[in-house]
Amino acid sequence: MIRLVRSLLTEYGLKWTINRGLYSIKLKTLSILPITENLFEKDISVKRIDIFDFDIALIRDFLKKLSDEKKVDIISTADKAIDGVITAFSSNELNYGNPINWHLNPITGIESRRDVKWYRIPDFDSDVGDIKVIWEASRLTHFLYFSRAYLITGDIKYYEAFSCQLKDWLENNPYSYGANYKCGQEATLRMINVLIAYTVFNSCSVTTEDDRKNVIRLVEDSYKKVLSNFFYAHKCIKNNHTFSEILGLIAGAWCCDNEFEVQRRYKLMDKEIRNQFMEDGGFKQYSFNYHRFVLQIIECIYKVSEKTGVYINEKERIKNSILLLYQVQDEKGDVPNYGSNDGALIFPVTSCDYRDFRPVLSTMYALIEGKRLYEHGDYDEELLWFGSGNELPNANIKKESLSFNDSGFYVLRHDGGFLMTCLQDFKSRPAHMDQLHIDLWHNGTNIFCDSGTYSYASKIGKELSSTAGHNTAKLFGVEQMNKKGAFLVTDWPKRVNVKHNTWSFSGTMISKNGYMHRRDINKANNGYLITDEVVGNSDYCEFYFHTPCEVKTHTGGFQLFKDDKSICVVKTSGDIKIEKVYRSLYYLRKEEINCVCVRYKVINKKCIAKFNIELSY
Repeated sequence: MIRLVRSLLTEYGLKWTINRGLYSIKLKTLSILPITENLFEKDISVKRIDIFDFDIALIRDFLKKLSDEKKVDIISTADKAIDGVITAFSSNELNYGNPINWHLNPITGIESRRDVKWYRIPDFDSDVGDIKVIWEASRLTHFLYFSRAYLITGDIKYYEAFSCQLKDWLENNPYSYGANYKCGQEATLRMINVLIAYTVFNSCSVTTEDDRKNVIRLVEDSYKKVLSNFFYAHKCIKNNHTFSEILGLIAGAWCCDNEFEVQRRYKLMDKEIRNQFMEDGGFKQYSFNYHRFVLQIIECIYKVSEKTGVYINEKERIKNSILLLYQVQDEKGDVPNYGSNDGALIFPVTSCDYRDFRPVLSTMYALIEGKRLYEHGDYDEELLWFGSGNELPNANIKKESLSFNDSGFYVLRHDGGFLMTCLQDFKSRPAHMDQLHIDLWHNGTNIFCDSGTYSYASKIGKELSSTAGHNTAKLFGVEQMNKKGAFLVTDWPKRVNVKHNTWSFSGTMISKNGYMHRRDINKANNGYLITDEVVGNSDYCEFYFHTPCEVKTHTGGFQLFKDDKSICVVKTSGDIKIEKVYRSLYYLRKEEINCVCVRYKVINKKCIAKFNIELSY
């Protein structure tokens, strides 16, 4: 306990520790004296809801030019959502019933209590299951599919589904009861999705006065939730929640015609960009998925600015953040599955796959620089929703070997792909034990991959986020850092002696759990030479290589195959074993892959290992 307290004070800081304690006191006070909830509530009055303007004709024309397959996918997703089958976490079809049970976890079949206040509902309930599954339907993300399906087909049933489900949600979610009022971020996303969908249907002259009243009521309840609990997002969590809830504050203030608060909250957004984005573009939540999440929040604020007349000033860090993700992309738009990944694609307004980062990067770069990052593609639809037209000059930015030293990402490029390693000097809490992890991409295949997340409320999720879930070294029985609960990571390691150039990387991690790991990576003519030195007190050290490829061992190493063709040979002298493990590219979905574990003996507290990676062409 003493070590934990010391870590909280030195790593998270005194202010965070005090604020987290104050929030715990608030929750206990609310449970003992429910009347105190009124102390945190504010009276608001929504006066307008036309915060979005879309060029409906332009979007409709784009949608109708999609391939028949893509149009069928949009329509099918919308049709299923009418019947209560929601595409959750961008990949899983979950049946919430018809009419939708907004408090149901379809995976466990258990319903969360709807008759108690939000603060009486636990974040993690072993019977109910992952609360994010309940939240997913109530984000109302599927309303965007109703809108797009309507623009493609003109079928009034999609408007009717929007209207009926909105009314039903309000009837079954009185403020502030149940799981769906636990989180201000969820309230914000729900509010924005409803406002977007209403704008589409209202522009097509199919809405009624009852729809308008229901939208107003939902905006009021959502805004009240964000106002009442923003302290937690701003002072305690300090991550993507903060950005999304500031969007909620901006939208809510504008809808209430409060110009002063709108101005103040844009300044708060600029400050948060400075706080959470590093100068080289790295995002302090140490997750590429949450990095994209925040960029989508910001692109939405850019759209809202057309009505508010107020704009974000902090553009350089956002531009650098776009280029950072651009530099670790493969040809199909995918990026390493780095850090926590909860499956969130909060505004699915293109027909691209969830793992394709091109829509948001293309849109945000166009909004900031007025240029295109990519040639034309299906991802251009997102720009039509959050920007304007897509006839822009091409930026022609080359992908190359680069160092993002502030945020701890190092990229080496070769003909046909790249290698990325990460070594952070943590300034905010990490989530995964992934220091000196390598991600290797070649000819469109993520040869050595990150295991992902799966679920925050599961044993599998804990295993995937551990040191052994990454392509790095692990002393027997020792983790890089320590973890308490689902999110609290302590004893952050130190980063020292980092060097990077076009041909090589070298860096050292010093773990507070009593060991040191140095990794040298050098480009060779047809691959990479990796040399590891681990110093610590153990009998042996294991080095992990997670791969979706087939694996065959041979004397002096192992070989990877894709579609029965060799893609990579790794030469090494350690003892090799191959295990079946899981990776998760989408939240709550897992697949079996291979993990090659190479064991070396530790002699006199030191282990030196070499891996010669030869890529096939």
